[in-house]
Formats: sequence, structure tokens, C-alpha cells
Amino acid sequence: MFKGTVSRRLSLTPEHLSRVNRVVEKPAGPTAAHLTPLTDAQMSELAAKLASNCGDGSLWLFVYGSLLWKPAFKHLERRRAVVHGWRRAFCLNIKNYRATPDTPGLMLALARGGSCIGAVFRLPDDDREAQILTLLQREIAYLEDLPALRWVNARSTEGTVQALAFYCAHAADADFVYLPEDEQARRLATAVGYVGSCAEYLYNTVVHFEEMGIRDSYLWRMQAMVAKEIDDAFADQMLNAMSPPNGDSTA
Repeated sequence: MFKGTVSRRLSLTPEHLSRVNRVVEKPAGPTAAHLTPLTDAQMSELAAKLASNCGDGSLWLFVYGSLLWKPAFKHLERRRAVVHGWRRAFCLNIKNYRATPDTPGLMLALARGGSCIGAVFRLPDDDREAQILTLLQREIAYLEDLPALRWVNARSTEGTVQALAFYCAHAADADFVYLPEDEQARRLATAVGYVGSCAEYLYNTVVHFEEMGIRDSYLWRMQAMVAKEIDDAFADQMLNAMSPPNGDSTA
């Protein structure tokens, strides 16, 4: 279904990643005190509601990011698909995982407008409610996440299916930000958290998409911009290291 090769040379390289990666300790306390955690009962209630939305049909999940190449769930079928009215974008504001409160980062989400090539996965029909509950526990944790959980129409050569999608940006707020691309690149080039850097996330996404034959001009543009941000920062560091202390110079 997905066939391709990395035929284009990326600007962003493992060397760039090594320049930004650093050890960040996992926070000991809560990192989202302003959010309302979902209780186990609320999770179960939501899973039951979503399962009932499927009726007698199959449960499909639309995937557009890292789950494309490492799905963390059981599935019976995978189809290449496109969703219209939504586009892939670095608009999910994060201050944890691959970022910190001091150096916030961005992760991929679906923003309004355009279209997005991804895949739909058909989950097993047995114990559907439990399947959805596992997904919810992996992908969301707070009451405020619920508006970004949506059913979308995903079209493939086999037809159109209604599929569940996570992180469909509904508005600009604390969770979703719509920044100019140069500002996105600056965040992606600098944000590092206890699971790694945002630059690494971008790199892995582009490499795997190329291997799968998904050509995303936006992501390709972002990897080049992030590489330049890292190169410029590294050049500044080298110049500063070579400068004499206090601006003194010797004849």
C-alpha cells in the first residue's frame, strides 16, 4: 500500500539532531495543573459512546503522524486515505515530553483547511469498546482534549469510511497555536524534553513518509528550515567561543 524510497536528500541530518539533543529529567510533579484529568469512569463512558457511534459497521482510525509507521494498536486492515478539510500542521503546543515550559515545542495535529494524506486502520470487531478505551488512554488524558477528538470522512480507492481522528485542532488556545512557519521552525529546532527533541520527531516523520511514498511539501519545507535554524545557532556558538573574553583583542 505504501511504497517509496528516500530518493531526496534531506537537509536535516542526524548530525543536526546530535547538536540539539541533551538530557532532560522527567518532571517529578504534574505538568498540566491547569487541565482537568479524565477519570477512569469518564474514559469508560466515552469509549462506550464512541463504540455506539460505529453502529454495526467497523471501527476505523485515521492516522496522519507517527502512528503511520508504528501503530500501537491491533488492526485487521490498513488503507492509504485522504481527508479533505483538514491538513497536517505543527500546531499542537507542548511543554512536556519533547519540550519544557522554558522551551515549548510543537507536535503534529490536524488543522482546518486543505487536505491530508494518511491511512485508515480497521480495528478488530470483537471487544470494540476495549479497543477504543486503549486508544483513549494512549492518546488523551484531559477533559480539555475532548473537543479535538472527531469523526472524519477518509477517502481511499476502496471507498469512503468514517474514521476516528485525534487532535483535530478546533481553535487557537493554550493547546493549539497557529504560528508563522519561521516561528514553527525555531520551536522545532530548540525544544527538547525527556523523551527527545522536536527536531528528532520531525526528522523521523519525514524519513518514514519518504519511505512510504508520502510527499508532504509542508514537512519537507519545515525540515529544511529547522536544519538552517540549527546550523545558524551552531555557527553563532562557534563564533562566540572564538571571541576573546570581554571583547579584548591582541595585536
